[in-house]
Amino acid sequence: MNFLKTTALVALMGSIAIPAMAEQRVLKLFTDASDPAPKAAFEQLVKGFEAENPDVKVEVNTFDHEGYKTAIRNFLTADSPDLANWYAGNRMAPFVNAGQFTDVSDVWEENGLKDSLGSALKSMTIDGKQWGVPYTYYQWGIYYNKDVYKKAGVEVPKTWDEFISNCKKFKEMGVDCLTTGTKALWPAAGIFDYLDLRTNGYDFHMKLTSGEIPWTDDRVKAVFAEWKKVLPYTTKNVAAIDWQDAVSNIVQGKAANYVMGNFAVATFKDGGMTNDTLGFMDFPTINPDIPRAEEAPTDTIHIPAGAKNKADAKKFLAYVAKADVQTKMNEELGQLPINKNSSVGDDPYLQAGFKILSTADGGIAQFFDRDAPAQMAKAGMEGFQEFMAYPDHLDAILERLEKVRQRVYKN
Repeated sequence: MNFLKTTALVALMGSIAIPAMAEQRVLKLFTDASDPAPKAAFEQLVKGFEAENPDVKVEVNTFDHEGYKTAIRNFLTADSPDLANWYAGNRMAPFVNAGQFTDVSDVWEENGLKDSLGSALKSMTIDGKQWGVPYTYYQWGIYYNKDVYKKAGVEVPKTWDEFISNCKKFKEMGVDCLTTGTKALWPAAGIFDYLDLRTNGYDFHMKLTSGEIPWTDDRVKAVFAEWKKVLPYTTKNVAAIDWQDAVSNIVQGKAANYVMGNFAVATFKDGGMTNDTLGFMDFPTINPDIPRAEEAPTDTIHIPAGAKNKADAKKFLAYVAKADVQTKMNEELGQLPINKNSSVGDDPYLQAGFKILSTADGGIAQFFDRDAPAQMAKAGMEGFQEFMAYPDHLDAILERLEKVRQRVYKN
């Protein structure tokens, strides 16, 4: 009799449990977060979302970085997941223009994201609509040797004129005012981007990198005119050295300043620099009438147009936009949260970056090789490298870049 009662009770419990399990919905997430830190950050993110939404199971498919660049073009047209990570700005534009990303303006409106994620609003907006949610970025700026500044008796500059004035003092000491290493091309793009953002502003820079403005435009020439001012004080033969070699120039006091991303801090410290000797400053002002824009490559999550579970996908975007979620996620990534109400640890470079990015009212550029198509980016960076060695080639360089623009953007 007891056996029969037990059997009946188990059957009853099973009949209750089975419908509950059957109600659990699936959310498919495709990502290229394959390195250890990003992978751990996404695992933490998914675990937290599932804890808040026990009726949703997130299935994650992780690709390697290079494979993902090809895979996303295939899975967006063939078998879309519900969520996919990508990048802000002009990198997401082709998918938006092709109708492959979902308009998530309602997620932004309902969760107050235009305020809390305000620094990334421009880079997430096309045709007045938002097409994804950003979750991490890192700052670019100028890293400098504090001891060299002390020996030269100069202050950290606020304007480009002050920066150039300091260069003359550094040259008297036999120190390069600016160093970089362009063997791999991309470090020169950081200099160009900031000079353009400070000379012409974010909107102009985005139009230039999206092919709407000729490279022979006088406003582009004005950017190179500012760059030419610092060339006499820049490390020679930068095309022959890698970015890590230029780090050594700062570490050894052979150079004072380096336009670089925050990922380089570990390399500076591996060379022996400390928080007491390595400084960070925002790129100086050139035109004070232009709203301050910054360079910060931004990672994002989107809902493909072919997603089957858009309702839960929008819940996921709202979750990843939360201040506390972005704080935890970026602690794992070692980068910066975009939500202005998030917090960062004691690292002074992250604190400085969080401050300048959270208050950037001009916009957030993604970096030249993210903002421009691959062919234009390669040609542009080759041109920047050539200009640094042969500034008198400028007209020929710009005419060449203009021909590339007309070919790359003709469709």
